[in-house]
Amino acid sequence: MLVKSRSVMSLVFIYLFTLSFLWAAIFTRHAMASELNHWFEEFKANASDEALYRLLYAMPKGGDLHNHLSGSNYNQWWGALASDPSKNGGYQYYVKTTLKHCDGYGLNQFGPSSSLLLFVTIQASTYETLTSCEQAEYNPVQSLTNIQKEAWLNGIWLDKPHEGREEFFQTHWQRLNQLNNNPYIAAEMLFKNMQSFADEGLLYLETQANASNFLRSDGTAIPMQEVADIYRNRLAQQDAIDTGLTVRLQHVFLRFSPNAEQALTQSYRFVDKNRDLYVGINAAGREDNDKGYPLRFLSTLRKLRQTLPEVKLSFHAGEVDEPNYHVRDTLLLGVDRIGHGLNLITDPSTMLLMRHNQYLVEINLISNLKLNYVTSYAQHPFPEYLRTGIPVALSTDDRGMWDSNMTDEFFVAVKEFGLTWQEIIKLSENSIQYGFLSATEKASLLDKYKSNMKAFTTKYMNKKEVDNTLIKTGHFICSTYAVCINDNDS
Repeated sequence: MLVKSRSVMSLVFIYLFTLSFLWAAIFTRHAMASELNHWFEEFKANASDEALYRLLYAMPKGGDLHNHLSGSNYNQWWGALASDPSKNGGYQYYVKTTLKHCDGYGLNQFGPSSSLLLFVTIQASTYETLTSCEQAEYNPVQSLTNIQKEAWLNGIWLDKPHEGREEFFQTHWQRLNQLNNNPYIAAEMLFKNMQSFADEGLLYLETQANASNFLRSDGTAIPMQEVADIYRNRLAQQDAIDTGLTVRLQHVFLRFSPNAEQALTQSYRFVDKNRDLYVGINAAGREDNDKGYPLRFLSTLRKLRQTLPEVKLSFHAGEVDEPNYHVRDTLLLGVDRIGHGLNLITDPSTMLLMRHNQYLVEINLISNLKLNYVTSYAQHPFPEYLRTGIPVALSTDDRGMWDSNMTDEFFVAVKEFGLTWQEIIKLSENSIQYGFLSATEKASLLDKYKSNMKAFTTKYMNKKEVDNTLIKTGHFICSTYAVCINDNDS
């Protein structure tokens, strides 16, 4: 009996010791979180905008889950690769710099190929098929005057106050044109994005990068599997590995195109066969074109799921001015993430469904302002989602076209919505946790993020300024918040 009593007391002691240890750990964690929040609030209250930006730039970050590869490339990158055949796979490009009205008047100027649009880029194989009059409208990229080159490069990003949604959707992609049909440029741009994001402290990039519609320099089509291998080969090079960034791709289809169902089917089957590289499918394209309504794709997806394993879905939804049920209908398709979700705020029943649930909204603050879906951040629903338990993460969308980066997104969120340090951490953790990686890969990245953040806060909590990492801010943050830094000029 005495032995039994001692055994029971030992178990009680172990239980109480373990419980006290857990309580101490929880208390310590909460105390640390409180201390970090206090430090950050004090920092915000006393720091200049430049000091805040430098802190946020140096701060470890998670991932970018809503990123269009072709829209994320800065115009100087396009210029450098288009003009250098040694780096673009041996392609030669021509840019339309003048109008000769070779086909007369009365043509369709509202289709995908307006004859009146300047600074359209074509490859040599297309140039060679043109009439002599049409060829006279174009100049080789290397022969552009400084004025022509500047106008060409300014034509593929929103550099002027009057430019917005129509300029973006109706001219940018049309001007890039066949630059987006070169898989070697796409692969090199992927690497340049990896470098840029790694410099900002990101760990993961899940970008929308297709393998379809690519051309060889002679104009013949490149099979999708070959394009996927071009991506793989570029990612396997040592300089890409050295960035430390984990990368996965999504395949995208244009929601309002006449053959959208066939494109979705092609994407689904392709992703299923290339799961080492591709982790999901996205539906992109203007939602104010009703031909791309979400439920159009329900029967196609149900048919695909009858015979193929699950493919993860992250569709654009709610990036539209009017109230509708696009987010709700998109969830019915089987998606796990919603791109933009701006008008979710007008659908109370779907908001209730998404609170404390497994669905994440990819928030693109700068994109929504630049494309006039909000005219000021006071209209943006992001803080309501964040603070009512709807999972959210910040992302960059087509950052090259507004000359911004991930730090800019965090800066906007802190300045406009007063993010706490714990909210910043939650956003970064969400951007890993809701990625389409395996559970093991996500756990590893989360551990790395937490380790990076712990080292960062330990280093900077008692300092009024961060180390002088070389920074050059882009046009958006400079023109909107007057944070204009170019350390390379110092």
